[in-house]
Amino acid sequence: MKPIVLWAVPRSRSTAFLRIMLERGDLEVAHEPFSYLQVDGHFTLAGRHATSPIELLDAILDVNANERRVFVKDTSDYKYTSLLSDKRLFTEVINTFMIREPHGAISSHYAMNASATMDEYGFEYLHDIFSAVRSVTGEVPVVIDGDDLVANPEATVKAYCERVGLSFKPEAMHWNPGEQTNWHRTNQWHAEVAGSSGLVAQAPKERATPDNNEHLRRVAAHHQPFYDALARHRLS
Repeated sequence: MKPIVLWAVPRSRSTAFLRIMLERGDLEVAHEPFSYLQVDGHFTLAGRHATSPIELLDAILDVNANERRVFVKDTSDYKYTSLLSDKRLFTEVINTFMIREPHGAISSHYAMNASATMDEYGFEYLHDIFSAVRSVTGEVPVVIDGDDLVANPEATVKAYCERVGLSFKPEAMHWNPGEQTNWHRTNQWHAEVAGSSGLVAQAPKERATPDNNEHLRRVAAHHQPFYDALARHRLS
């Protein structure tokens, strides 16, 4: 079976989805390895040390072939130009995508990083990756929505698993609260997942949103078309 990569717009609840994949216990799970590689200059996966995106892809494919299936979650606030130039990403990997309605994702992102650039909100680049995968493979990749995930957790995860060749494990939908070594360096971004024991919809917090902040209104207007294009393909 091919390794699975979940490309996600930031603040789409993708870490909660990764937490489910961790709880399964049958996957080698990597949290944002390509992002960490860009920031730190290196990433180690199951003992394989990589200092470039291509070396990291080598490691993912090697671990997947010789040990156990790999699941990677990464985000679209960084650019992965050299990686997208490697055809193995399209032919030897199952690329999947996660979105969330822009008002919610953008508000949450701004609350964590008010200096984020337009590109870092990630919808446009996520659409670029999706389009590249679709163009090379001739197939429409799997897309899930973070709002659907919290509204219908089991149905969404089960549908995803069916599409990527995983068995559905209902016991993985719940876990013990706590931080994970996978995301230790970026703990502050994952506090809600660390404090949770499952997927639960929460009431919106009082924060700046595109409805009350002109800057975020412009950000949302820019990214909405890319969300809409991806949302047309989401699992329902």
